[in-house]
Amino acid sequence: MSSIRDRVKQMVPSRVTDRVKDSLVDYGVRTSDRRPLPDFLIIGTKRGGTTSLWNYLIQHPLVPRLFPAWNTKASHYFEENWHRGEAWYRSHFPTSRQRATLQGRYGGPVRVGEAAPLYMFHPLAAQRVAALMPTVRLIVLLRDPVERAYSHWKERRTHGVEPLDFADALAAEEERTAGERERLIAEPESFSEPYDWYTYRARGRYLEHLEPWLDRFDRERILFLPSEDLYRDARGAYRATVDFLGLPAHDLPTFKVYNERRSAPLDPAVRAELTGYYRPHNEALRQRLGLDLDWPDRAP
Repeated sequence: MSSIRDRVKQMVPSRVTDRVKDSLVDYGVRTSDRRPLPDFLIIGTKRGGTTSLWNYLIQHPLVPRLFPAWNTKASHYFEENWHRGEAWYRSHFPTSRQRATLQGRYGGPVRVGEAAPLYMFHPLAAQRVAALMPTVRLIVLLRDPVERAYSHWKERRTHGVEPLDFADALAAEEERTAGERERLIAEPESFSEPYDWYTYRARGRYLEHLEPWLDRFDRERILFLPSEDLYRDARGAYRATVDFLGLPAHDLPTFKVYNERRSAPLDPAVRAELTGYYRPHNEALRQRLGLDLDWPDRAP
C-alpha cells in the first residue's frame, strides 16, 4: 500500500514540490543562526545497518528528523556539500526554540544528528568535523568486511551503475578509483562518484579510515557497534545507542530491517580470497579498539 507521501508525490507536479523544497531550504539558511549544530553523527559503515539504526533513533521523541524532512538521513555536508558552507549545514537542523519545545514536552535532552556512511571513509571528513564540532558524539557500525563488500556491490547493481560481476568489480577497483582519494585532498570542494561507488575492498580496511577520527576524538565520544549485534538484537543495539547519547529510555514496538538485499550466496572462492585479505586488517582493528569482533576471518 502506498504511503500518503507517495500519493502526494503522484498528485503534485515535480516543479511545485521543487519550489517548496527550495523555499524551505532558503528559510533554513536564513534562520541558520538559530539552529545549533548536531549532537551526534553516524559516520559508517556503508551497508552496515546505518539506515536501520537511524530510523530507530528518529522514532525516539527527543530525536528530531532533519529539516526539511525529505525522508533523508544525511546532509552529506562533510563530503559532497562542503562548498555550501556552515549556514547551509545548520539549515538542516531544528532551531533552539524547536529543541526547547521538545524538551519541555518530553522532559529530557534533545539529541540531533545525521547518518552519513561516507563520512568515515572520506579523507577530509574527520578534520572537518573536529574543527566544527569537537564535542560531537560519533556512532560507528562495523560489519564483517567481506559481507559489507558484497552488499555494497549488490546495492550498486540495484542502482544500475555496476555492470560487472562481483569478482570482476573487485579486480577493477584499483584502476577505477586510482587517484580519486588524492584528488579529494588536493581539490577540497570536489566529490568523487567512483570513490563512493566502487570502493568495495578499500572500505573494509576499517582501521585505516578510523585512525583520523581516533586521533581527533576522545574514545568515550565514539560508540562502536558491530553490525552483527544490530542484526541479531536490534532492540539491544538501539538501547545501547540511546544510552550513549544520554537520552531517556524509550522502547519501540518493532524493529524493521531497512535496505535489506537478498541474493545468491557469495562465490566460495571470492569469499576465501577476501577473508584472507582482511584477516590482518581485522586483527589490527580488534587490537586497536579492544573489540571482540566475531567475524569468520578468525582462526577456529
